[in-house]
Amino acid sequence: MATRRPSSAKSASFADVVRLALELPGVKESTSYGTPALKVGGKLFARLKEDGETLVLRMDAVNRGFLLEAQSNLFYITDHYRDYPWILLRLAEVSQDRLRELLEDAWRLAAPPRIRKNMG
Repeated sequence: MATRRPSSAKSASFADVVRLALELPGVKESTSYGTPALKVGGKLFARLKEDGETLVLRMDAVNRGFLLEAQSNLFYITDHYRDYPWILLRLAEVSQDRLRELLEDAWRLAAPPRIRKNMG
């Protein structure tokens, strides 16, 4: 039987990302830019970056600025993402609980209203 990491333990894998994301309504596994991705209503909200260690997450500009300043151990951006609504998350530094919150926030930004209403 597989053991689960405590939800407060740091370090997540993309398998953890998929497991948590699939708990949200309407999520489908897909690909984006040749990497594994998660979509809702056909819209991308998370994907594995090419390095295999970073999650690309949909993020609004206000929260992104705050997170980049307050939690630089977890989050960063590259020039490529500077003008787009995305943030980069170091999977090795995130707890399962925090990852769940971040995925739900990204999901809410991408999900169509008809799917979002199922979250209550």
